[in-house]
Amino acid sequence: MRSFFSKFKWFALVMLGMSAVIIYLFYNALQPKKTLPVYQPADFNPELVDAEMNHIKKYHRVADFSLINQNGDTVTQDNYKDKIYIADFFFTTCPTICPIMTENMGYLQEQFREDDEILLLSHSVTPVRDSVAQLKRYAEEKGVIDSKWNLVTGDKKQIYRLARQSYLAVKTDGDGGPYDMIHTENFILVDKEKRIRGTYDGTKREDMERLLEDVAMLKRSYRQ
Repeated sequence: MRSFFSKFKWFALVMLGMSAVIIYLFYNALQPKKTLPVYQPADFNPELVDAEMNHIKKYHRVADFSLINQNGDTVTQDNYKDKIYIADFFFTTCPTICPIMTENMGYLQEQFREDDEILLLSHSVTPVRDSVAQLKRYAEEKGVIDSKWNLVTGDKKQIYRLARQSYLAVKTDGDGGPYDMIHTENFILVDKEKRIRGTYDGTKREDMERLLEDVAMLKRSYRQ
């Protein structure tokens, strides 16, 4: 009799363990998977969006581009194909928020230094002044890794359109010409399909930590 109850005891323990595992698996399966939103122009402050884009609520993607980086090389969307990347807008002589933004972009560069899936892209809003030579000096001063981070200049009209119609990251000025821009502190997270998945205050280190978490979440979504 004692042997029977001993066997029953072990059977009960095994069944209890299996039940706990099954309950845990069902619980996880029923939990909603946390994913990053896909942002559209209609989700942004209208001041940052070209008037003809304000109504768009789906299918928004970053437009194709062709710009010149700190080494005089042409950079296009093909350089960012199948990559997750972080974009911003700056100018090399900016005395206010740009130095902080560049420092935080440098911080991201270090965090993603060995991660070939992640790239960085900084656009000059004063491309006439920010020549290739000027960008190169700035890149060397700030420790930019060429294979990880492109600082780009080029046609001001194209950069304006990218800023206002693709990345939704600058305000229009207009006092000095039709393509004048007042850049914001925003960093923009772009996925492999060229969709905006997040915006972050590039002057705040706590936002950089949030960005790192979001990049990790985005990478997991591609593995699932």
